[in-house]
Formats: sequence, structure tokens, C-alpha cells
Amino acid sequence: MEKRLNEEFEDYLPAMAEKLGGDGLMEELCNGFRLLMDPDREVITFESLKKSAGLMGLGGLGDDELMGMMREGDLDGDGALNQTEFCVLMFRLSPELMAESWRCLDDALASSDFSF
Repeated sequence: MEKRLNEEFEDYLPAMAEKLGGDGLMEELCNGFRLLMDPDREVITFESLKKSAGLMGLGGLGDDELMGMMREGDLDGDGALNQTEFCVLMFRLSPELMAESWRCLDDALASSDFSF
């Protein structure tokens, strides 16, 4: 699954973060969540993801790949993605954004009085 996603996936999150700032990026991620969620359950289910995958440029993915994404993001094991799980998954799928997050954490720790 990862190889196929990498071949088709272009990571726009870093550019969005730079342009929109942190609050704006989170607002857009929440908008994306609402596009994909099941309106009755207010979570992303496999069925709602499959139905709306084309809106997010994922229309070419098969059931196994979509289910893999669901499993990867489902942190509490309930079979669905809530808004927090979705946002965490989007950050995890963005290697450049994750690298920047680690740099920010390193900088914050280096400039603080934290000791472990």
C-alpha cells in the first residue's frame, strides 16, 4: 500500500501550513474530515471513506488500501476515525511536516530548562 500511495500522493500539507499557519491548517484539516465523515455517526467509516475518496484524490485506491489507511489511523480500535485520529493521520502521512515538527520540538527542548 505504501508504495502505491507514494507514487500517487503529492504532499501539500507543508505548503498549506506555510500559507495558512497552524490555525488555518487545522481548520482545513477539519473541513477535510467533515467531507469524509459519515454525517450520522460523525466519524469517518470505511464506507464513508470509500464513498468520498475521490474528493480527496484517492479514487484510484482499492478496498484493501482504504482499509489499511483506516487501520493505520484508528488509534482507539473502534473501526472508525474521529476528528483527532484523522488529523494525526494526516500529519503522520506528511514526512516533511513530521520532520518540521521534530525540528520545532528539538528547538523548544534545547531552549528550555527541561531535564528528563
